[in-house]
Amino acid sequence: MSFFSIFLALVIEQVRPLSGRHFLLDSLRQWASWVARNVDAGQKTQGWLTWTITVGAPALLALAVHWLLALTLGWVFAVAWNVALLYATLGFRQFSHHFTDIRDALEDGNETLARELLAQWQQVDASALPRSEIVRHVIEHSVIDAHRHVFGVFFWYAVLSVVGLGPVGAVVYRVAEFTSRFWAESRTPHQDGQIFSDSLTQATAQAWHAADWLPARATALGFAIVGSFEDAMDGWRNHSQKFPNDNDGVILAATAGAIHIQLGGAALKHAAALDAELDSAEEAAGSGSTPGRVPEVGHFAQVVGLVWRTVVMWLVLVALLTLANVLG
Repeated sequence: MSFFSIFLALVIEQVRPLSGRHFLLDSLRQWASWVARNVDAGQKTQGWLTWTITVGAPALLALAVHWLLALTLGWVFAVAWNVALLYATLGFRQFSHHFTDIRDALEDGNETLARELLAQWQQVDASALPRSEIVRHVIEHSVIDAHRHVFGVFFWYAVLSVVGLGPVGAVVYRVAEFTSRFWAESRTPHQDGQIFSDSLTQATAQAWHAADWLPARATALGFAIVGSFEDAMDGWRNHSQKFPNDNDGVILAATAGAIHIQLGGAALKHAAALDAELDSAEEAAGSGSTPGRVPEVGHFAQVVGLVWRTVVMWLVLVALLTLANVLG
């Protein structure tokens, strides 16, 4: 069931991708705001309770529908439900248009347009970036997005579906990733004037780090297997600490080694950054780069190939696990 659900969801998503402002995302945003407004009051336990309710309720609903369909209508309807949820939580087309547009602009020699597109994508000031830095940042953000929108969802869905929990893994991972971004914007009021507490944002960040710890390393291992294994593992061991985020650092260091390019260095500054100390800490943490060649436009094709080879590898593995589960 896992293989067919993932495969069908990827195919459908390639043919008819969801828009960046689909109603499910708006509903999730409203749900997260409502729970925070009614549960969170600034205490540590309330922060964790808010996160648990926000993430747990959609996951339990997804599991209940999965079991209900499987028990009453049969596994075909349960697979259809899984495909629908994976379609909403997993997919390249949720971010790949940014990558494609910037790549096309650079290939046409229009660096000004490439900077504008990067600035719109990441909400940053990219006006002073040289060409190689544009390429580097596009590769880094694209690889991380590929992990969060594809491999991370892929990992937890496959693992938990094997033990009978259906689509719970995909839902938990996607909602945890969303809340880590949504509630991190607590320094600025949202449209309804709501400002989230520090306890909530800290609990969310810790929960997201824990949820992404295993998938990040699985993604890095996948890149190592389909790329230059020794160099990717060397980057993982010796250069992942050069990135400000532990989980992202493992992925980016493995990517740099797998295709022999320099990644890391000064991070882009968000235009809406309100805390100078946070900015300086991120800059210090991300001031080093991995060894390798200076990123060029030609490396985009290598990144795409690396990602797709990893997708095929994990699909084959899930197919084998599904077959073993059926035969067992």
